[in-house]
Amino acid sequence: MRKTLSDSLVALGKKDPNVILLTGDHGYSLFDDYRIECPDQYINAGVAEQNMVGLAAGLARSGFKPIVYGLSAFIPIRVLEQIKLDVAYDSLPVIFIGDGAGFVYSYLGMTHQSTEDIACTRSVPNLSVYSPADRFELEQCLNIAYKDRSPVYLRLGKADLGDLHCSLPNFNLGDLIALRQNNSKYSLISTGSMLSTAVKISDELNVDVDVWSVPFIKPINLSMVKSICRRSRAIIVLEEHSKFGGLGSVIAEISSASCPVKILQISVNDCFSEKCGSYDYLLKQHKLDYKSIYKNIFNFLQGF
Repeated sequence: MRKTLSDSLVALGKKDPNVILLTGDHGYSLFDDYRIECPDQYINAGVAEQNMVGLAAGLARSGFKPIVYGLSAFIPIRVLEQIKLDVAYDSLPVIFIGDGAGFVYSYLGMTHQSTEDIACTRSVPNLSVYSPADRFELEQCLNIAYKDRSPVYLRLGKADLGDLHCSLPNFNLGDLIALRQNNSKYSLISTGSMLSTAVKISDELNVDVDVWSVPFIKPINLSMVKSICRRSRAIIVLEEHSKFGGLGSVIAEISSASCPVKILQISVNDCFSEKCGSYDYLLKQHKLDYKSIYKNIFNFLQGF
């Protein structure tokens, strides 16, 4: 995904001289190609993320298309007030890329872990929230974000989990993408880094389960979600995010208002990481490892 991010940013920068990439002292190697190809369209704002968002807002007002990159613990969490007041309030076309969402920066402790970013950003008016799961979804999401004339938060999780699509899928803003569709009475809905686990588990279960990818948390295609809820006896939502305000909350809100269905939400409980360790270690601690998730889903489906 990181190479696709780099290649896509270079393509946008070469295509449009108004694209300006800003980073808060992060991602030097990631942006080597961009700095070579578009040297006058790159700004390192230093360790001053709040000022960087203000700078991006000013650039947007002047006709530029700013893309702001940082770790998701800082972009958007540290700068949420600036995103809200400087950018979203006037619906300025700024793309915010939050890299390493969830537990990716596991060894750096909870200060660098971001499991609340979807909840924070989707509650800000005018701000869209994208969450691609592989390099193909990322490329498509970035292209859609570029064409949008309002602010976008693009969330990136674990980057090396492999492809889930064979080619660039054709989808529109808000759409869900079917990865396994057998018209099953059970549906597994996931986003970002957890989608690869969802696909693997669906292949191992002894019952058919439809699997849906959600590259857009906000806006989301309401008719598609309602259709899934109506034809499902049960829905499982899997995400590397807090159980409060994330994808699970989105699906539950839509379901409860229009088409109630039993929902199992597998996500991060209301707690911080107490210890540091590898990414896989933290997933296990939060019961988001493959074994824990499989057991949770298997036991849930036994009730039907």
